[in-house]
Amino acid sequence: MLFQLFYSLSIGLYYLLLNLAAPFNSKARLWLNGRKDIFGEIRRRLNGDTSPRAWFHCASLGEFEQARPVIERFRDSFPQHTIVLTFFSPSGYEIRKNYPGADYVFYLPPDTKSNAQKFVHIVSPAIAYFVKYEFWFHYLNELHKKSIPAISFSAIFRHNQLYFKPIAKPYKNLLQSFKHIFVQDRASLELLEEHGFKNAEITGDTRFDRVTEIATQRNEIPLAARFKGQSPCFIIGSAWEKDIRIFFPVLLAVPDLKIIIAPHEIKEKTLLLIEQMTTSSIRYSKANDNTIADQRVLIIDNIGMLSSLYAYADYAAVGGAFGSGLHNTLEAAVYGMPLFFGPNHRKFKEALDLRKIEVAFSIHNQEDFRKKFESVYNNEELRIKLATRASRYVNENTGASDKIIACSQALLNSR
Repeated sequence: MLFQLFYSLSIGLYYLLLNLAAPFNSKARLWLNGRKDIFGEIRRRLNGDTSPRAWFHCASLGEFEQARPVIERFRDSFPQHTIVLTFFSPSGYEIRKNYPGADYVFYLPPDTKSNAQKFVHIVSPAIAYFVKYEFWFHYLNELHKKSIPAISFSAIFRHNQLYFKPIAKPYKNLLQSFKHIFVQDRASLELLEEHGFKNAEITGDTRFDRVTEIATQRNEIPLAARFKGQSPCFIIGSAWEKDIRIFFPVLLAVPDLKIIIAPHEIKEKTLLLIEQMTTSSIRYSKANDNTIADQRVLIIDNIGMLSSLYAYADYAAVGGAFGSGLHNTLEAAVYGMPLFFGPNHRKFKEALDLRKIEVAFSIHNQEDFRKKFESVYNNEELRIKLATRASRYVNENTGASDKIIACSQALLNSR
């Protein structure tokens, strides 16, 4: 009872803070506005659709990329089912609300007992999927009460998480009601088994499947190919200001190196910062065969190209790890190249793996980066060895999505 009271108060406080922040914060406004009359919208859109349904829930865009290969395999394996996709965050919903792989895309209503009862009643899923850290107490409880099988995948667990605290024992007990928890690594499995879980197994991270698909189906970018030409090329992907200030000056000092910078957010302030640091740059939106000829730096001023752009790189820095956390390293690793990123990457298993096999380098400052980059840049034999190692690492870790679908097949056939 104490945990449920604390949990409900936390949900209410979060909602209150969003209302207070909404006049000043666009993401808070989107979060609230997207949930206005949400149940009315769900009822209207599902009205008349009698197909069995699968529900996939993601926190945001990163989790969606983990869900996507499973959703697409589910579509192929169960064409009679419609797919309901929900998001917690505007940064996922607003970008993927028109995703054609799902029949319906909604914001997830706040996790109160009444909302969970209403949502599960209206959607009435035959099966439900939660990605990585998405463990909503009331939704899981409602699915369990209605004997609707729930699967968690690409999950990671650590000793210090709430689920393993004495006060949250009801939460931990509820997680044991998952039909299956597919975890990314052995440490997560051993932790769950230590706490009495018998519903977990290792399948790895479905993002390996996703980045492999992207690499296979990627769009050619002729302008990027012509920009690179025969020169070595370094991409700074998902770059925040700190990433730019640490990586970019070092790269500019390397003669003949072509540099592509894809900012995490396309803001004029960021684009101007890059331009002020060099006299030889051009924005992608203004580039053509004539204007890129003598430029050393190509600035990507649009969204959606980065995963394909990495194909033109020989080296990459992945942004975010000098701040709140590292962005997707696998998008670069799949093409085979040495990687560099900041120190805040400890929660990212693939980053730790890539460091362990000495494909990736953790950077603390400009001088640290200069030394580590030069050690690879001045040794072509080493660069090729690391590139091969990176590609092999991705290839050896694909296949999680197929295992999840095989499990789904067994669950749905038994209903």
